[in-house]
Amino acid sequence: MPTSFGKRARTRQKFSKAFRRHGMPAVSRLLVIHKKGDYVDIVCDPSIQKGMPYSYYHGRTGIVFNVTQRAVGVEVNKVVGNRVIKKRIHVRLEHVRKSRCNEQFLRRVKENDAAHHEAHLKGESIKTKRQVEGPKPGCFVSGPMEVLEPAPFVESY
Repeated sequence: MPTSFGKRARTRQKFSKAFRRHGMPAVSRLLVIHKKGDYVDIVCDPSIQKGMPYSYYHGRTGIVFNVTQRAVGVEVNKVVGNRVIKKRIHVRLEHVRKSRCNEQFLRRVKENDAAHHEAHLKGESIKTKRQVEGPKPGCFVSGPMEVLEPAPFVESY
């Protein structure tokens, strides 16, 4: 039974790199520009120990609230008891990547803005609210009729 409770205790699988993905990260990982309000995923890179967050935050998504030279401040929701607390942690850039969680939302906002602009030029009003898909249309099932009968019972002894 393990007895120590260090910062990296019981993280053998969590902080391990994939097969043939060992070694230092690419320089492009550090050149990504993060701004306040961006969504980021915290993914710990085990090859760099400096600025590594606690194992709980590995795989979590948060919002950038502070940007420094080598690190970003990330606000992450954490469930403690029966409430949700916003935790603020600083993580080095090696352990952070841009999140794609609101990519679809941002694309929809751009499309809606373009549609509103075109409608405004024409002097029309447009509704951009998404509609529920609704049930599938009815159809008739056609084909040859099959009569189902139970197989005859045959004694085998």
